[in-house]
Amino acid sequence: MLSCRFHKSFLLAAILSASAMFPWQAQAEEVQVASAANFTAPLKAIIVEFEKDTGHKVTASFGATGALYTQIKNGAPFEVFFSADDTTPIKLEKEGAIAPGSRFTYAIGTLVLWSAQEGYLDGKEEVLKKGDFQHLSIANPKTAPYGAAAIEALTRLGLLETLRPKFVQGENITQAYQFISTGNAELGFVALSQVYKDGKITGGSAWIVPGDLYEPIRQDAVILGKGGGNPAASALVDYLKGPKAAAVIKSYGYGL
Repeated sequence: MLSCRFHKSFLLAAILSASAMFPWQAQAEEVQVASAANFTAPLKAIIVEFEKDTGHKVTASFGATGALYTQIKNGAPFEVFFSADDTTPIKLEKEGAIAPGSRFTYAIGTLVLWSAQEGYLDGKEEVLKKGDFQHLSIANPKTAPYGAAAIEALTRLGLLETLRPKFVQGENITQAYQFISTGNAELGFVALSQVYKDGKITGGSAWIVPGDLYEPIRQDAVILGKGGGNPAASALVDYLKGPKAAAVIKSYGYGL
């Protein structure tokens, strides 16, 4: 009997000690995240490390920023939002739909003209000027900030109206990328993060669009109203500001 009490007391002490050393183990939570499609690969990599380091769980949905905003306004259960611009989070902030003071810039995006064909692009815009192709993939500029940036770049190059008939439009930047990767478009505008890893283009050929051809793509994140009381939401946002996440974000070609 005494031995049984001793073992129970020892077990309880061990549990309390573990909880003190690793508090997240006793209070792990789940957070629902909405993310712009261009941030899919880096966010998935970050989530793996975040879950391992904190014990919290993340469920993520990806799509065009404008479409995600509509879902949020229609009551979607998202608690954290990673946008592909800063205007949408600012709009949500003005509407009182976020946790006060939670908005911050997590990455600066880069627009790239990409082809799945090796040697098709030589790091310049000459292919666009020649127009010797059938299809140019672009994300919907009304809902996808990278699509809007592509329109802006083509406008400043004086090529918008010439090339508009060649547009193949994706609903988001992921679909725009798929049109190119499957050969349905010879080339198109995507996020650098989709074709870049650890300092180099991962396949095909590309022209990194100069930053003076479009406004900076400041990508902001916010904790939404539904996530204001969820410790996993605030933990994820804090994690995105830390060195581990920063290294992943930078490895995909984003500015910080």
